[in-house]
Amino acid sequence: MKRLNLKALFITLVLVLSLALTLGPGCITITTPETTTPPPTVTPTPAPINPEWTPPITANQTAKLPSIADVVALVKPSVVAITTEVVSYDFFNRPYTQEGAGSGWIIDEGGIIVTNNHVVEGARNITVTTDSGDSYTADINSVATDPLNDLAILKIDASDLPVLKRGDTSTLRVGDWVIAIGNALGQGIRATEGIISRKGVNLHVSQGQTLYDLIETSAAINPGNSGGPLVSLAGEVIGITSAKVAQIGVEGMGYAISIDTALPIIQELVNKGYVTRPWLGVGLYTVDRIAIRQLRLSIDYGVLLVQIVAGAPADQAGLKEGDVIVGIGDKEVTHVQELTRTLHSSEIGQPLEIKYWREDTEYTTNVIPIESPRP
Repeated sequence: MKRLNLKALFITLVLVLSLALTLGPGCITITTPETTTPPPTVTPTPAPINPEWTPPITANQTAKLPSIADVVALVKPSVVAITTEVVSYDFFNRPYTQEGAGSGWIIDEGGIIVTNNHVVEGARNITVTTDSGDSYTADINSVATDPLNDLAILKIDASDLPVLKRGDTSTLRVGDWVIAIGNALGQGIRATEGIISRKGVNLHVSQGQTLYDLIETSAAINPGNSGGPLVSLAGEVIGITSAKVAQIGVEGMGYAISIDTALPIIQELVNKGYVTRPWLGVGLYTVDRIAIRQLRLSIDYGVLLVQIVAGAPADQAGLKEGDVIVGIGDKEVTHVQELTRTLHSSEIGQPLEIKYWREDTEYTTNVIPIESPRP
């Protein structure tokens, strides 16, 4: 009986709870708390910049560039490949023949060719091959060179050759298109294009040699290009390819000697076979720590005179070995290249004021440069 009563009681409680949840007002209800919604943020409307503005009219105003192929077709017949043979010596001092390759360009229809000095320096045989495939052997005895500016002139026995025109570098701008044409890697004449990256560059290329007034270009320069022309889109020579910065991670930095700098030298090489410059008759050395320590110099900069040619202008002016030149005129000189450039820009026969130190005293003298002796 007790079990039945408990069961009946459980059923009764369930019914009561169900009625309570379903009844209306006054009964137990379950509600959800209300959620408060923040008011929307109002962004102010920006003021108009110019209500009347309209987009610019689309128009192709870029001038059409001349075809590079047309320029190459115009210039390439005047560019030559140069092959050289140089005698070198191995570790055991045994001679062997080493071949080299370079480029050049025709400056006179009678067979006068411009190239770099380093292309033909020391060569015992020079072969010139034209764009038409004709080969000539250049006369070694008629090769005229200027090592200081890395220029050389060759002569071949030919006539009616196509000649390149000279350009004007004063009108060139950084960003102008240029084309380098030459015997790259000794594999024949090819062309590469680029722009002018800089003008008036001075580049130290070796001990005691600095090239001045160079044109820097992004046109690819490779071994064998040396001596070839750098031309404008008008097909005119504006430079002579001479050097490339060859370092890991460096690209697009080739250099050409400006035609404005090269042409007077080329004319002297053609007319006289060598270049005449103001000459003092001295041997020079840039003052450094070694010279200061060994010679106990009283000054730590300048150009040391290590040789005085007897009877030369420097000797007549009273300069002696061991003197240190620190100035020419109103220009201070601190190294050999600076003194040499200043001297070469002077005039033969015109006095130059030289400031120099001898032991612990500074002196001034006048030197009259003369024409440099023939090499």
